[in-house]
Amino acid sequence: MNWPDNKKFAFTVFDDADNDFLTNTRPVYDLLSDLGFRTTKSVWTLAPRFETELTGLSTEDAAYLEWIQSLVAKGFEVGWHGARCHGSPRDETIKALDLFRERIGHDPVSMSNHFQNEESIYWGQERLSGFAKLVYLLANFRGRPKSSGHREGSVFFWGDHCVQRVKYIRNFVFREIDTLSVCPFMPYHDQRFPMANAWYASSEGGDVGDFNELLKEENQDRLAERGGGCIVYTHFGKGFFENGKLDGRFTALMTRLAALGGWYVPVGRLLDYLAEQNGGVHPIGWEERKNLQWRWLSSKLRHGSS
Repeated sequence: MNWPDNKKFAFTVFDDADNDFLTNTRPVYDLLSDLGFRTTKSVWTLAPRFETELTGLSTEDAAYLEWIQSLVAKGFEVGWHGARCHGSPRDETIKALDLFRERIGHDPVSMSNHFQNEESIYWGQERLSGFAKLVYLLANFRGRPKSSGHREGSVFFWGDHCVQRVKYIRNFVFREIDTLSVCPFMPYHDQRFPMANAWYASSEGGDVGDFNELLKEENQDRLAERGGGCIVYTHFGKGFFENGKLDGRFTALMTRLAALGGWYVPVGRLLDYLAEQNGGVHPIGWEERKNLQWRWLSSKLRHGSS
């Protein structure tokens, strides 16, 4: 891949909104901004109506919204993590999309499903086919809310709005820093999922430990030498800033990465560029789909990746 401005490789992050508070995430973005990274910060539009397993601030909080809008002004992208941190029926999801557009200035370019939400689009077992789907069910990855956002007739259905208003949705996550080496054809469209415009893959960095393991020095060097592309899945609210300070290992790794000459742009911009280079969003074929889902399922069985 030839990256813009003669950059050696591409790197970005999609940060899920879980455990997202100004006290623990703003310092992370201060560091990213100072180092020259421009990544994607996802949000929940609406505040929760009741207590949930995972929560965080939403754009209903005035101070949080002001900070999110300041990130936009600096060149960060705001993605979507669903209407709120728990399930929302159709009318609330549509309201949340409208408010996202009003507060951010446009519809979500990129999003990720939140595991607690019944309105998730083609999530859990719904993203698999054939024997892989059966293995997933037998491995007992159930116990999560059903994915019903694409099911017409469900109170959680909003797939008609998803296909009109959301460009890219995260799918499989892998324990490989060069996301493009696993999914070289992303962004891709799967005809089995007509209400999703395009999908992208990510690299596993769910909390500070996983993130630091993914970004260790030898992996950074391998990414740069390959000229690869990395989209990290993470939660910057999970351990990156604790006891009044940023994690030292994280700070050192990001400082090192910033000096390696990468293209550090948000998820949407990176995927737009890949689509341009590929002649458009790639229509995934049967063999490509089979290999992708089995590689992800094998990793999930071993490690529990998302």
